[in-house]
Amino acid sequence: MIVLKSPREIAMMKKAGEVLAACHKELAGIIKPGITTWEIDQFTEQFLKKHGATPEQKGYRGYEYATCTSINDEVCHGFPRKEPLKEGDIVTVDMVVNLNGALADSAWTYPVGKVSDEVQKLMDVTKEALYKGIEQSVIGSRIGDIGHAIQQYVEEEGFSVVRDFIGHGIGSVIHEKPDVPHFGLPGKGARLKEGMVFTIEPMVNIGAWATKMDPNGWTARTVDGTYSAQYEHTIAITKDGPLILTNQE
Repeated sequence: MIVLKSPREIAMMKKAGEVLAACHKELAGIIKPGITTWEIDQFTEQFLKKHGATPEQKGYRGYEYATCTSINDEVCHGFPRKEPLKEGDIVTVDMVVNLNGALADSAWTYPVGKVSDEVQKLMDVTKEALYKGIEQSVIGSRIGDIGHAIQQYVEEEGFSVVRDFIGHGIGSVIHEKPDVPHFGLPGKGARLKEGMVFTIEPMVNIGAWATKMDPNGWTARTVDGTYSAQYEHTIAITKDGPLILTNQE
């Protein structure tokens, strides 16, 4: 069942999204060669605490960290660790923020120093794909319109869209209906209605779209070792169009 949110609930989620976006903007200034994803995780947890929020991921199904920090060929759910990041790496920081019971979810991929032209294009295409999906998120459209727009653009640019992990509804819990694939056919899936709130979070690979799991049971990485990027926003469907609750602008 898809739970439609009231304007009051959406306003509360937007406040959580504002804290989350502010944290991402701070991270953009500190991620550089030599920092560890452990330090990124600690910074995030302290930032959220200072703003009266908590990391909803911590404790979720036994997960131990405030963030997921995925490096290079890690597609998602990378564990924070103490090895320093190096020039040319990329790292995706994914977090879910709880502010007074309302949740917001956003991931962002950061370059570590200067990256190759191919990797920069990967990041640019993935971010643009996110916004192409958001453009489709209007009352009366269907979930398939979002995935189709993303897949078509990404594949035209020579990259591939991960199939194994998708966007999702969100509210007072991290995962709700609807499921939001980043691939598919237009005109298919649930019709979008005012009050829907969900994430769009394309994961895009330089090589094949398939993933494999690490022994930790959480971290997914590309099967061919190529880099993967991800950008994610939480959006609400409103009569005035899609409202980005985690907007960093």
